[in-house]
Formats: sequence, structure tokens, C-alpha cells
Amino acid sequence: MAQTNWAGSHTYRARIERVRSVEHLQEVVAAAPRVRALGSRHSFTDLTDITDTDDGVLVSLVDLPTTVEVDSSTRTARVTGRAAYGDVATRLQAAGWALGNLASLPHISVAGAVATGTHGSGVENGSLATAVTSLDIVGPGGDVCTVSRGDADFEGSVVSLGALGVVTAVTLEVEPTYDLRQDVWTGLSWEALAAGVDTVLGSAYSVSLFTRWGDAGIDQVWLKSRTDDAAAELRGALRATTTMHMLEGGATESVTQQGGVPGPWLDRLPHFRMEFTPSRGAELQSEYLLPREHALLAVERLRALGGLLAPVLQVGELRTVAADGHWLSSSYGHDVLALHFTWLRDPQRVYAVLPVVEAALLPLGARPHWGKCFTAGVRELEPLYPRLPDFRELRERVDPDRVFGNAFLDRVLG
Repeated sequence: MAQTNWAGSHTYRARIERVRSVEHLQEVVAAAPRVRALGSRHSFTDLTDITDTDDGVLVSLVDLPTTVEVDSSTRTARVTGRAAYGDVATRLQAAGWALGNLASLPHISVAGAVATGTHGSGVENGSLATAVTSLDIVGPGGDVCTVSRGDADFEGSVVSLGALGVVTAVTLEVEPTYDLRQDVWTGLSWEALAAGVDTVLGSAYSVSLFTRWGDAGIDQVWLKSRTDDAAAELRGALRATTTMHMLEGGATESVTQQGGVPGPWLDRLPHFRMEFTPSRGAELQSEYLLPREHALLAVERLRALGGLLAPVLQVGELRTVAADGHWLSSSYGHDVLALHFTWLRDPQRVYAVLPVVEAALLPLGARPHWGKCFTAGVRELEPLYPRLPDFRELRERVDPDRVFGNAFLDRVLG
């Protein structure tokens, strides 16, 4: 029976093998001429598939156990790569520890999220990759190597798109547990945003702005504040008095608690609850991250495209990510504004719109999220990633036979 990704937008072509242990994974990798790893299957394209050969294998890590080992002396936790962030967070909370940030979905795997530069929000919060201090990776011969912060290859190995091997364990920075509150505001006009964009984006620990790019402006602003900070206020908007979903008609029981009620970090940082299908499920997603100094120009350009986007757009979201040094990170070298699009699950119409969006945003330095839908290839992407030549050299040393290669990597890395 054919198997698909989370959204049902991609059907995997290669054979899928569920590995039972790291040793089993090593055997599979050593024997196969081409291997890619499947995590939570939240990528929307052929990023994790093998579509150009009949003898490749996709390794599913779903049967590997979830383990979380905290070292309080170093304030780190070693977790299995296939583990979902929500499960890791639950175990950390029980032990009195926390992560500094989470993505909007707790369902995604640690290894997959890190490898694609996935992020949450906050002007001082880096992508999820910035919490990584080491990785255990099964390489092309089946051997396990550990790459740690401070090693020469570390900054090229964390956000690696799976091109260097299969990650079996990730060590993450942790901190003592903390509480957050989540307040939602509505009706922020474009004029109010333009008059104080930095103030709005920095008004809480984590900030998300939702819009459909029409004249109504920003429909909702979700502010997630640490409880030891003053509750955020948003001038020019109205505080919501009921629970809101960013998608029209979305089930509000699936979102994390709002209304300013304090609660543990893992129950406020994500937008969605672990026990529910996140977002709408039947959708496509795209995201472009550009230097934050171009925020208002990017907003202006997307507003001009509002009529084109409307027939296929469910909602747009604006978030921020602090700069990092990971070579293939979408926030490498720049504090960025992330412009996210939740589309209808209509590939033909969405992919007809994407070149127009990219023509507006890529000249501003926008980099696509690796795990979401985009059309740019290596010719357009290479100028945006100054360390891409270094990554190619690293990949050549680690995997010269392209055991972990596929058509997607050929398109975007060359």
C-alpha cells in the first residue's frame, strides 16, 4: 500500500524499511546503495524520498525508543533523533527542565526539524538548530560518528538536509522549567504595523502575526510571554476574549491555551496541542526567511499580491528568528522575518503562484524553508548561502558516493 507524507501531498516511491535498533539501521545503511531517513513525515515535498533509483531504501525510525537523558551539570539532554518534540518536552517537564523554544507543531521529530532549520519565533530566539550541542550520525558505511559544538564540521552538519547521514541522537541545551502565558489580539492595521514593526515583533518572548494579506491587515497576533515578564500590550489592536484559531473554521480545541492563563512552557510555546491534528492537515505550506531590515518592504510586496494569493491561501504567518552560524540555515548570518503560507492542498494552483512570490521575496535575500514548498533551484539559492561551497566540500568528504543523495538535493545543492 502506498504511503504518503503527513499532509498527503507526496506519495513515497522508494521502499520503506522500519528499523528496530541503531544496529539494525547500521546494517541497512551499510548494505543499501541509496538511503534517506523518514522522521515525522512533515516535509511537503520529495526532500526525504528517493525517486531516481529502484534500489534505494527509506529508513523509518518510528520503532526506535524515545529516550531523554538529562545532564544537569552541563544543562543538556541527549534525546533520540526520531523522538517528537512534544514527547521530549513532556519528559523534560517531568524532570524539571525545559527547552528554550519550540516550533508551532510539537508533533515534528527532533532530527528532522533540526536538519531543515525549523524554528519557532522570537527576536532573541534562534532556530531549533541553535540548541544542538552534538549529533550522533550513522554515515554511509554504517559507522556512527559524533559531531560536537566546537568541531570543525559542526556548523555544517546540523542543518544538513539529511545529506550527511541518519541522525540517531541529538544533544540539546536545556534550562530549568518555566511558565508562559498566551494572549491573542485582533485587528492590527497595516498602518499600525508599519508605524511600529520592531515594537510589535518584539512585544513578547514569542510573537506570531496571522494575515490573509487583504485590506483587513493583521487578523490575529499571538503573544507568548514568560510569566516573569510584564504581560504584553498591543496598541492599535483588541484583546481577544474567546479562544481563536488562525484558520477560518478551525477547531479551537486543537490550539494551546490562550486568554493569558499561565501554564508550563510546553503547553504554550506551540500553537497546537500534541493530541490533535495540527493546523488543518489537508494543506501545503511554504515559508521564506529574509533579513529583518526588509520586513516592511516584504509586507508591501505581499500585500500587492493579495488578490493572487487569496484563492489558494488559508492563512499567512509572520514570525522572527535570531541569526545563527549554521551554514545551510535559513537564518544564517541574519536576524530574519519568516513569512509562512498555509495553502490549500492544491499543488497545481499553489506551484503556479510560488514563482511570483519568489520573484517578490528572493531579491530581498529570502531563503525558502527546506522542508516546505518552493520552486527555486541551485541557481537562485547559491547566492543566498555564502557557505554553500563549504557544505559541498564537507559532503564530498563525508559521502562521496552520495549514499544519502536524492533528486531534491541535486536540485537545490547542485
